[in-house]
Amino acid sequence: MSEQAGEAVPAAQKSSWTSFLKSLAGFTGDLSAMTAPPFILSPTSLTEFPAYWCERPELFAAIADGKTEQARALAVLKWFISTLKGQYTSRNESMGSEKKPLNPVLGELFYGYWPANAARGGKTTLVVEQVSHHPPITAYRIENLEKGVILTGHSAQKTSFSGGSIIVKQVGHAVLTVSLPSGETEEYLITLPRLRIDGLWYGSPYIELAETNYIQSSTGWLSTIEYKGKGYFSGKSHSFKATLTPPSHIHTSPHVIEGTWHTTSKDSHSSAVFHDVTSPKEEITVAPVEEQGEWESRKLWFGVAKGIREGDFESAATFKGKIENDQRQRRRDESAGGTTWELKHFKHVEHDPVYERLGKLFKANPSTEDGYVYLGNGPRSES
Repeated sequence: MSEQAGEAVPAAQKSSWTSFLKSLAGFTGDLSAMTAPPFILSPTSLTEFPAYWCERPELFAAIADGKTEQARALAVLKWFISTLKGQYTSRNESMGSEKKPLNPVLGELFYGYWPANAARGGKTTLVVEQVSHHPPITAYRIENLEKGVILTGHSAQKTSFSGGSIIVKQVGHAVLTVSLPSGETEEYLITLPRLRIDGLWYGSPYIELAETNYIQSSTGWLSTIEYKGKGYFSGKSHSFKATLTPPSHIHTSPHVIEGTWHTTSKDSHSSAVFHDVTSPKEEITVAPVEEQGEWESRKLWFGVAKGIREGDFESAATFKGKIENDQRQRRRDESAGGTTWELKHFKHVEHDPVYERLGKLFKANPSTEDGYVYLGNGPRSES
């Protein structure tokens, strides 16, 4: 990483970056509405981010292959840790630093799939919908129906500035369900870690995970995942320690996993490799832009993304302004007509019963959260 302030900032944009840092330092409240300098913008909408949950679809499918409650809980933990690299460091590798994603519009959609193969059975599908704009909330559904593994969740971000870093509190949760051959269903409640965006002073932002998140199984197994940056467990960035503890009626030692979530980790008892994400991931398959509907992310943001990728930020700003103005007009029309936007694939519920039921087992904070129920009406793409 650059060692001098602003060293990674393009010369033509150093003044706008300095102004951005000054506004950050004096800002109170949620930062999500702030306008970032062009060089820090991503050409990708936030609605595409749920695809990171399944860029190793064989691990997602393998959860169903566990023969015991303990084996499945370990498989869920392994899959989850293996999603973190894509979710939180992949932009640094592909774009040189963390970028601010495009802020989705209400009703924006993203569809895709990972094709079936012998290693993971059936096709794995993804349906994403932007279910709120203020605050921005993204709901998603990932299914491998042949294996009986389904993930449903939603996420939002509350951002603030502290000590030279952007602090991101991720709001929301995910629920993983596994249909077993016996006809029973296991559920796993997954809470989300906090993020800290460092490197702003140098113009080369990167994400470090912070604090703790949990994966609570309906069978009683609980994974507690602690995140530490450089200088804690191993002196390495992106370090974590995960402890899988059994339910009270099972007398066995906890599993302890330690390593760096963007590379590899080991079981601390056996020293066996637990997860390894150094091999290439599998990108999601998405329909060509010309075949997409007007609300699908890559079609909607095509002009903006093209401008950002080509360094034509003036063109990107023009397209972005048109999209935002169209949205504002839609909200005005709805307000004048006494109507509200109708969601396409999800239904909002004030209290998620799975969150409340499983959250009690580890004293989740908060004790209740809202949720989004999938309506089962996603597109059916060909394998």
